[in-house]
This record gives sequence, C-alpha cells and structure tokens, in this order.
Amino acid sequence: MKNSGKNILVVEDEEHLAKGIKYNLEAEGYSATVVGDGVTALKLFEDKSNSIDLLILDLMLPGMSGYAVCDALRAASNDIPILILSARTLTEDRSRGFDVGANQYLNKPFELEELLSRVNNLLTFATRRNTRIEREANIRSFEFADAKIDFDAHQVTVDGKQIRLTNLELKLLRYFISNEGRVISRAELLEHVWRMPGNLATRAPDQFIRRLRKYFEPDTARPQHFLTIRDAGYRFVGKPRSVDKD
Repeated sequence: MKNSGKNILVVEDEEHLAKGIKYNLEAEGYSATVVGDGVTALKLFEDKSNSIDLLILDLMLPGMSGYAVCDALRAASNDIPILILSARTLTEDRSRGFDVGANQYLNKPFELEELLSRVNNLLTFATRRNTRIEREANIRSFEFADAKIDFDAHQVTVDGKQIRLTNLELKLLRYFISNEGRVISRAELLEHVWRMPGNLATRAPDQFIRRLRKYFEPDTARPQHFLTIRDAGYRFVGKPRSVDKD
C-alpha cells in the first residue's frame, strides 16, 4: 500500500475515538500505535528502536497534558510532525499549541477526510524538508547587528542580554538565516517552518515575524533585518547597506 512503512503514534485517552482513528489510519496503509497518556508516549520516543513518523496528540490527557508532551519533544530537539486534536477551540489554546511546537491543530469533532488529509500533508512535507534540514544543519551559530545566536545551545543574546525564544521562533529564525537575502513567501514559511499547507488561511507567520522584530530590531516601525516585501513575502538581511522601508 502507498502509505506502508509510515508509523503514526496516537495519544488519545478516549478509547472509542482512539480505536476509530487507528482503524482508519491502518485502512489507509499506515501503521498506528495508540497510547492513552503522555508519559507513556514520551517513553516510546526515548526508546530509539521505535521509529515514529508522526504524532497525533490530544491535549487533555491524564497526568501530563498534550502541551507538556509537545514541549518536551521540542526541548529534546525532536522535530517529528505533530498534529494536535482537541476540543479546546479558543484562540489562546491554538496559539499555545503552536508556541510549544505543534505543526497543525484540528478541533474535535472533526471530519475523517480532513484528518487523513492533514496526516498526508504533514508526512509529505516532512519528506520534502530533508534537503532543507541538511542545509540548515550547517548553520550552528550566526551573528548580525547586536545579536548572537547559538542554535546548538538554543542561546540568543542581543546587545549582551540573553533572550528566550520558543522552539518555533528559533526554527523560523534559522530558516530566514539559511535563506538570507531571498524573498520568502508566506506559503513557503507555512510549508517549511510550520509544515502546514501553503494555502492555509492563517496569520501565524505575520505574528511570529512581529515577535522577531521585537527581539532584534532597534526600531520595529523601521525594520532593517526582517523586511516585508509587498505582495511577495519576507526577506532577511543580516547586514543592511541602508535602512529598507517596510
């Protein structure tokens, strides 16, 4: 089957829902494992003999929330695609999910076709990103203006003062640096940083770029490094020759 070899971990404590997801994933040719709590899920990731290609994660879990599971994986530099399934529908819940490193967020109840489409998209984008990851891995540290970034140590200082960036903010920063000087569309950022479909209607890239400007630009109203290119996207300039108009 076309999806054979792809292993999906489902972390869901509602047994009937977990069984339904597992059944339909296996009907599509995936291998699926189900656990009911976050602690057990993390133990599976600690066992290097387990090969997991995608995580479907509930938020409201016994003992350890889905947020904590996601945060723990990203803190361990695990870049596995994560799809959150949750009955939480508030904007702040979705934002928190993305902040701790989730790639997509799907509200319960959901349509099966949409779930399977998102699974397929996440796995497809994960395969395509291999070459990009190899390129970005060569960037271990970077300096521009008053900023010093150590990606290996997850340490960032601006004008000698240490600032704390989320894993997703660091990921976006690294992507900009590895593509310095090139105009990057919002769709490209969604696909390669968030691992979402490029045509998804979301303002997440804009919000995160505003955060990077707040961290690194002396004057956020007149950015010199993180530039908006009208009707095209964004461009990172480490050493601007002159102040570009935003």
